[in-house]
Amino acid sequence: MSKQVTAEEAVSLVESGSTIALGGLISLAVPEAVIRALGQRFRETGAPRDLTLLAPNRPGWKADPPTGLEHLAQQGMVRRIYGATYSRRDSPRFVEMAANGEIEAYSYPMGCLYRLIRECASGSPGFLTQVGLNTYVDPAAPDAGSPRANPATPDSGLVRRMEIDGQPYLFYRTMPINVAIIRGTVADPDGNISMAGEPVSIGVKAMAMAAHNSGGKVIAQVKYMAERGSIHPRMVEVPGMLVDAVVVDPAGIQSQLGDYDPSLSGEIRRPDLDVEELAFGMRKIVTRRALLEIKPDQVVNLGVGIGTGIPSVAREEGLAGRITFSLEHGAIGGVPAMGTMNDVGAFGAHYNPEAIVDSTEIFDFYHGGGLDVTVLGFAEIDREGNVNVGNFSGTLRGPGGFLDIAHRARTVLFCGTMTAGGLDVGITPGDPPSVSIAKEGRNLKFVERVAQVNFHGPSGVAKGQRVLIITERAVFRVTAKGLEMIEIAPGLDVARDIRSVVKFEFAVSPDLREMEHRIFRPEPMGPRPAG
Repeated sequence: MSKQVTAEEAVSLVESGSTIALGGLISLAVPEAVIRALGQRFRETGAPRDLTLLAPNRPGWKADPPTGLEHLAQQGMVRRIYGATYSRRDSPRFVEMAANGEIEAYSYPMGCLYRLIRECASGSPGFLTQVGLNTYVDPAAPDAGSPRANPATPDSGLVRRMEIDGQPYLFYRTMPINVAIIRGTVADPDGNISMAGEPVSIGVKAMAMAAHNSGGKVIAQVKYMAERGSIHPRMVEVPGMLVDAVVVDPAGIQSQLGDYDPSLSGEIRRPDLDVEELAFGMRKIVTRRALLEIKPDQVVNLGVGIGTGIPSVAREEGLAGRITFSLEHGAIGGVPAMGTMNDVGAFGAHYNPEAIVDSTEIFDFYHGGGLDVTVLGFAEIDREGNVNVGNFSGTLRGPGGFLDIAHRARTVLFCGTMTAGGLDVGITPGDPPSVSIAKEGRNLKFVERVAQVNFHGPSGVAKGQRVLIITERAVFRVTAKGLEMIEIAPGLDVARDIRSVVKFEFAVSPDLREMEHRIFRPEPMGPRPAG
């Protein structure tokens, strides 16, 4: 007997009040046909109602026609969501409902949500971690912000602070998961699921185990059906014993890029992979300065923003293949798609990966201190080196995996411009080169106090992390006493061009030096100086 059913039959398994572990990363591994059918069932019948979503990654990549979470943006359908990241562009109606209180909405660190799901699978009441201490998720740090997305959302009680052997920890409690909705590439009649054509795994096995062991249901969407026994056991990501229903959607996409690309799923390696060269300008200057902090053979994570240009500059400087790139979604080695040919449509994937591990595993690696360097963006920074990326200017975004990634990385590089909104920087290569601020940005990013603490500067210093803030006009080091400016771009003045756009006092190193001149010239930087 086959477990294959229609999408409509599958979603009939979902009861009102259920807690759903929802798979999918923007356009990768999204069970779109099942989510769409779930939304359609509610429109037609008014059920299921009052759902709770546990979504470490947000599924959905466009609003017209709706995808992912937008199918569920219906009054009364979703009661609450525990997420890590939100997008008003891709899911405008859903995010609007979450922001204005129609949905109880929370944002928690992505890696902690994955671990919560895994602990649920094991029957554990929860887990202890130091990820998030002194940040917005820490109940003992009320001035750091809140995981609640709106004032109408009650305290979740999901996290509490505890002390073990004199050390502070955060305890995340688990919850029963009634339904897991996941996506794979191929299934057999027994429900064995392979991820062979997917660029990511993103916790599907843990979601299935958690739902099954909670006495719930597992719905898996795939693109193809295979004969019974034809999937090699090593290729089975989710064993059939965990799966209740399989929905086949031949129109399912690998990513929003459209065409299937086996180099994203590691089935082939593309020898012709082209990394687009960054144009000379502000972004390239910041990226080059960040690259100077990265040594060959290090393991490096790249966040969104300016840091995605690192692969391009690394190739230009002859370092292609000498840096191991890693993303929190599981790809190791190769080149991040978001830094290649501007492929934002495959965000979270790598071209030519050497390995693809599960998100639950890669976050263990990050939490334990496996990263040498991470290159992250920032929206706000304050005098202590606290960083906000998750909630600013009234915009609900969530920090994604930011807290998890930065937690124990040996070197943390926050890269961005000092102001935003119309900033125009003039660069005269010359010898020496010179930088000028032709037009200042409207929005200041160095503020007296960040709206939400997603990285706690003093904690980073106490852990021995090297934390630098790299901008187009200066480099700062985070110290126990706060920010210290250690470099300035040639041609700029500290008082006129730096202090004037910083809302707090900061120290200037007695050894202040100019940023290396070679990063301000169009040609490649060339070999690094000895030592």
